[in-house]
Amino acid sequence: MKHFPKGHKKLLRAWAFYDWANSVYSLVISSAIFPIFYGALTLVKDEQGNILNDQIDFLGFTWNNDTLISYVTALAFLTISILSPLLSGIADYLGNKKRFMRFFNYLGAFSCIGLFWFNLEILWFGLFCYYLALIGFWGSIVFYNSYLPDIAFPEQQDQVSAKGYAMGYIGSVILLIICLVLIMFYELWGFESKDFPTRLSFILTGVWWIGFSQYTYLYLPQGNKKAYTRKKDVFLNGFRELKLIAIKIKQNLSLRLYLYAFFLYSMAVQTIMLIATYFGIEELDWGGQDATVGLIISILLIQLVAVLGALLTSRLSRKYGNIQVLMGINFIWVAICVYAYFINTPQQFYVAAACVGLVMGGIQSLSRSTYSKFIPEKAKDTASYFSFYDVSEKIGIVIGMLSYGFVAQVTGSIRSAILFLILFFILGIILLTRVPRK
Repeated sequence: MKHFPKGHKKLLRAWAFYDWANSVYSLVISSAIFPIFYGALTLVKDEQGNILNDQIDFLGFTWNNDTLISYVTALAFLTISILSPLLSGIADYLGNKKRFMRFFNYLGAFSCIGLFWFNLEILWFGLFCYYLALIGFWGSIVFYNSYLPDIAFPEQQDQVSAKGYAMGYIGSVILLIICLVLIMFYELWGFESKDFPTRLSFILTGVWWIGFSQYTYLYLPQGNKKAYTRKKDVFLNGFRELKLIAIKIKQNLSLRLYLYAFFLYSMAVQTIMLIATYFGIEELDWGGQDATVGLIISILLIQLVAVLGALLTSRLSRKYGNIQVLMGINFIWVAICVYAYFINTPQQFYVAAACVGLVMGGIQSLSRSTYSKFIPEKAKDTASYFSFYDVSEKIGIVIGMLSYGFVAQVTGSIRSAILFLILFFILGIILLTRVPRK
């Protein structure tokens, strides 16, 4: 294990490289191949591609397929929102953030591999792997994000955060292209259909995630260790830390207002990112085109443009300030939601995808680094601070996904839910205007 001082280029590069490792989950499982695979498995269509049945029997109930996966997603995020404050507090207390990060990394990666056996006959197993993979990904992100103020100085944090997202987008696109080649040219590789190479993509995701994360673990420090006298303090300290951080955040006006704003607009952003592919599957008229190819192309477009968005946002924040740039990005999201409501063709979907990519990378990287800047420089309990950040995001996703699932179940359409999300962007903008600029 090699040790480098705070701000060292190799340390910053190693931290950012975890985005390269883990972002394949976000792209392959959350956004691209798994949603398409799930839709193909759970939807009954006629020869023209019209949906005849989207109902699934599970646990003695009949579910809309969108509703079922959104509720499982919400349950996973709710689990993370409960676990992360406890675990991050323990990690700060014991000084072993890296061990916790690695555990969730491996849990998520092996669960992705488990999705290879996803089918309707043992639906519970596939949904359970999906549930654990999501917990593994976001659980590791809690500890990964908390390293940012530990390894980078305030003036470095915007740039290294953007670099991480950019590396993640590039790495995930590379794996997605590999998976796409395997799926679309399955006959060349000796496969009988697209089913096996699609499932193989889940295995490749897990292997990629574990393999490339080793470079990060080689350089990251264990964490800031705190002294304790009783063993039970290790388990109770997570809640004590959460309470202390709540008090500190309440006393810090800038941090408190920013966290409120982040909770609202992140709720909408994350929900849109999670439902985008399902929207493309069910709401668009592909006119005989292969929807799988079209959707994956749109996802690739989002990822490639997101690299530009993350880097461009970093430059704009240096010139105009973080809060002002975040407000501008939120206004663009409002416009995207309005446009998405009227989308019917693949061409319109590609335009929306390009716009989403441009602001998706920017709002994620800048939100993370802005929060990092509001944390006091002398704070050692950074994991607990970032658990608040992550809990806000996860609870927002729970609310967003439950709202989406409810609307989908009641109306049978995703479009109404997209319009509803505009409200959260507007409220987020209003709160951002109240955040002190310094």
